[in-house]
Amino acid sequence: MSDWGPVVIAVVLFVLLSPGLLFQLPGRSRVVEFGNMQTSALSILVHTIIFFGLITIFLIAIGVHIYTG
Repeated sequence: MSDWGPVVIAVVLFVLLSPGLLFQLPGRSRVVEFGNMQTSALSILVHTIIFFGLITIFLIAIGVHIYTG
């Protein structure tokens, strides 16, 4: 049996937290901008910290597992 939980959670969070795709925190002219498709070094850092926090919560604290086979 393969555990696909970490892979699925990581891919979903990566897509949702890509800076500028859905939202950007902090934005260029506002605190939060939605769908602007631009990014900055600070927003990459903020989104990385959010990604690390959420992946830690989902995989270590909650323990999400998806088994196949």
